[in-house]
Amino acid sequence: MHGEPSPPPAAPTLFDWEFAANPYPAYARLRTHSPVHRTRLPSGVEAWLVTRYTDARRALADPRLSKNPAHHDEPAHARGRTGIPGERKAELMTHLLNIDPPDHTRLRRLVSTAFTPRRVAEFAPRVQELTDRLIDGFAARGEADLIHEFAFPLPIYAICDLLGVPREDQDDFRDWAGMMIRHGKGPRGGVARSVKKMRGYLADLIHRKREALPAEAAPGEDLVSGLIRASDEGEHLTENEVAAMAFILLFAGFETTVNLIGNGTHALLTHPEQRARLQDSLAAGDMGLLETGVEELLRFDGPVELATWRFATRPLTLGGQDIAPGEAVLVVLAAADRDPERFAEPDVLDLTRRDNQHLGYGHGIHYCLGAPLARLEGRTALATLLTRLPDLRLAVDSTELRWRGGLIMRGLRTLPVEFAPVPN
Repeated sequence: MHGEPSPPPAAPTLFDWEFAANPYPAYARLRTHSPVHRTRLPSGVEAWLVTRYTDARRALADPRLSKNPAHHDEPAHARGRTGIPGERKAELMTHLLNIDPPDHTRLRRLVSTAFTPRRVAEFAPRVQELTDRLIDGFAARGEADLIHEFAFPLPIYAICDLLGVPREDQDDFRDWAGMMIRHGKGPRGGVARSVKKMRGYLADLIHRKREALPAEAAPGEDLVSGLIRASDEGEHLTENEVAAMAFILLFAGFETTVNLIGNGTHALLTHPEQRARLQDSLAAGDMGLLETGVEELLRFDGPVELATWRFATRPLTLGGQDIAPGEAVLVVLAAADRDPERFAEPDVLDLTRRDNQHLGYGHGIHYCLGAPLARLEGRTALATLLTRLPDLRLAVDSTELRWRGGLIMRGLRTLPVEFAPVPN
């Protein structure tokens, strides 16, 4: 006689501190036993988690999954739990992460010129200058926290330059952005207050730039001026749209790069053979391994754990699960990028990996607009660190490091390192 079929294994515990330190075993269990998994998030919102690569790629490009929170069937009292704290009250909702075509198409076209390969290449000397200046600040000390002293300020200053925030105001942006990524470790309501301050500043900046806007655009005109010019020349952007666009480029553009640099450095320091290969390649003047290496770091332990919110507008089936209109869907990029059905030996860090169509920056019409700039910053930061501080090492055991709690992003709170002091 055959016995009763064994019950499916219990779902793994998600979103506690142990999970935050290493979510990959839990995601592997979901991929195998519950690839499209309904769960209640710490916020109380229920959502479907999509964990397999094929399903994830399909979901990211499915027009039945809207980015607009208006399609969520959550009760009115729970509104605001699915986005950036404070963005609704600050009237910053009309940005690329919250809208669908045709508005998404129109706004994305207006800002895409700031992220062309040519424009990003022109920005490379400034990124190198910022990188060297930040390393100069701690090189002689022989120790540093690479998150707070390096990975965090680098993309903040870079995106401020791109937006056209005057240098004398950029430290304010650094303070507000710092509050926004603390995820509950700052004062209660601090994120929403920072968003409100940023909104007020952007409104004033837009007014000042509109008053001083020259008749003709200069080469390399900053992005806020370009958006104002487009608005004044018939594109009909509202001030809220301009402010929301600047806000999301800052918010989405800096934290992803903080985590790319932080997670990437951590992965290299905990995989000494791969790190040595990269250093040898850089010493020989070969940038090829750096390019494939950054892509592998994005796949292996990328900066965005879950893609931003999507909401079903029509019934659909994903991974054998029926999803009803109004239900929330979160594509787990970190799980998809370790799917053994797509990547050979997915839990192995291999900087030479060529077949690497990872989903670290998304897929489809919402593919990360700032990916070229983030890649430039990541390559510059890692290459300069490993070249200028060749004996870089963790100052604590890797198990002592703490990861930030949060739903969308994956990043370290701190990354203490040591190295031989280098006189400036």
